[in-house]
Amino acid sequence: MTNFTSAVKKLYIHPLLWLVMAIGIATAHFLELIMLLLIITIHELGHGVTAHYYSWRVKRIALLPFGGVAEMDEHGNRSLREEFWVIASGPLQHVWLVGAGWLLMKGSFISGDLFTLFLQLNLMVLLFNLLPIWPLDGGKLISLLLSLKFNYLKAYEMTLISSFSLLILFHLSILVIAPFHLNIWIVLSFLYFSLWMDWKQRRYNFMKFLLERYYGNSHQFADLRPLPIEGEDTILTVVERFHRGVKHPLVVLDGGTEVGKLDESELLHAFFAEKMTNAKTKDLLYLY
Repeated sequence: MTNFTSAVKKLYIHPLLWLVMAIGIATAHFLELIMLLLIITIHELGHGVTAHYYSWRVKRIALLPFGGVAEMDEHGNRSLREEFWVIASGPLQHVWLVGAGWLLMKGSFISGDLFTLFLQLNLMVLLFNLLPIWPLDGGKLISLLLSLKFNYLKAYEMTLISSFSLLILFHLSILVIAPFHLNIWIVLSFLYFSLWMDWKQRRYNFMKFLLERYYGNSHQFADLRPLPIEGEDTILTVVERFHRGVKHPLVVLDGGTEVGKLDESELLHAFFAEKMTNAKTKDLLYLY
């Protein structure tokens, strides 16, 4: 209950949403709009409640004119298992929502037609959010899968590039299926803008990822993944190889032969505190 209350306190309603509701009343679509907002709110609260359960920093849960978004102040340094459940907890809400609607219909509290509309709206929100496009839930799941194999920066960039390609394909299909649907055009514009901004800020987000690790906010990773590096590698090229969800003991090699070991905290200290971004990693062996 505490997690739910904390998540509810983060709810934010965009001012334009009130205008959309007024239009819904004027066009006799108020009931449909209310059901859609209820579904979206519960979907986003699912993310928020699970995030609070794992002690994530939830900035706000925003209800927008075209949907919703749960904004977290985390930067890729939580375990992949935690991230999976925070992402999945949104889509999973539709299971009990549809079940509750079915029970209400069977109990004659709502009509069959109303349940059918409720079911359709749930499927629409669920399937849209599972599209493999960042920052939708499907895109975030793709990012997690890529993070199992690739480092943070590469997985992030691959997610954005693949999302942009798939968004173009989705856009082309919309031009054929519903070229004059205003809401879809608004959502498409939001997705293009989000991808463009994330691509533009990818290095900035990468630095936040590193800073979290530097200040010890990596939440005690249980998994260790030794990272072999050449002594001639610069510190910058090494930190770009850091993965999400694991801590890296660094094995320094010289021509394939181990010449020493470093802790990733030593490398991050040299990177941020000493500004030794272009220094060679072998030089650190003599400093620490």
